[in-house]
Amino acid sequence: MESIKLLGIKITPGTLEEICREIGCLAGHKRQSFIIDANVHGINLAWQLPWLAEFYHRADLVYVDGAGVVLGARLLGYHIPPRQTMADLGWPAVAHLAEKGHSLYLLGNPQGVAAQAAERLKAAMPGVRILGTHHGFFQKTGPENDAVIAKINRLRPDVLMVGLGMPLEQRWILDNYARVDARVFWTVGAAFQYWAGVIPRCPRWMAAHGLEWLFRLLLEPRRMAKRYLWGNAVFLIKVLQERRRLAGAAGPPSGKNHG
Repeated sequence: MESIKLLGIKITPGTLEEICREIGCLAGHKRQSFIIDANVHGINLAWQLPWLAEFYHRADLVYVDGAGVVLGARLLGYHIPPRQTMADLGWPAVAHLAEKGHSLYLLGNPQGVAAQAAERLKAAMPGVRILGTHHGFFQKTGPENDAVIAKINRLRPDVLMVGLGMPLEQRWILDNYARVDARVFWTVGAAFQYWAGVIPRCPRWMAAHGLEWLFRLLLEPRRMAKRYLWGNAVFLIKVLQERRRLAGAAGPPSGKNHG
């Protein structure tokens, strides 16, 4: 898949079908690869954390998960496909992996959630191969971390889905991927909680208008206020500054259609 740079961060826009197909291809490779989503919160963090920006740069697939990123790209002259949130992408991607015979391991989220998500996936997709699960509340260094890695290595999943929250999940992967016997490391945030039914899905009418952020803000106002109210404003200001810079220099990107 072709990538573009958005404010210095690499993203690989694509349709749902293209992203599922790319995930399946990566799972079939012998080399290790990273998959991460690109949303406003992640890009804001990458500006503050050089190692996270490097994670984005090294990732093999950076799919767009956020209406703000789509808007930012279009303001800078890129015509990219609509965003693909984990709520929409997750199940089709897992189904595609199941069709290809690839195995999964679910790591992260609160105690019991990954296991519950795995049971729901298995019930909906009898052919899915989920080799194991483990919650995310373990020490990320030392003997406890070693035990989690040893458990994963005994099972050797093709795809390790890591749901520790951003940026902890990316930091854990960078610190440990060389020791983990998995092909694909896919950061998935709170996906298991959605799949398990712990967190309600955004109403379709809100999702259709790019208002998932507002739905999450209403659910968790204290935790999400800074991320969405302040974070969205910072991102938009940077996009407009870049737009002005491009207009005064060589002009905006060619407007090439991506997807």
